[in-house]
Amino acid sequence: MCNALWSWLFFGWQLGGWAFANIIALLVSLAVTIVLFWRVRPAAGVLLIPYLLWVTFAAVLNYVVWQMNPQVLG
Repeated sequence: MCNALWSWLFFGWQLGGWAFANIIALLVSLAVTIVLFWRVRPAAGVLLIPYLLWVTFAAVLNYVVWQMNPQVLG
């Protein structure tokens, strides 16, 4: 849900701050999922690490674009 909502917040409704808060929530839930998966089967946790890196990169981009365009993204 966080993943789909981010697109609407950032691109559809142009709410940069809310999109950033949403992607941080996505990062936290992803980190918790990795830890829980790792306890059951370490390979499952390892397979989510590239996604964690990608979402971290997207969060940095979200923040930078939001801060550089306050007139558009609130």
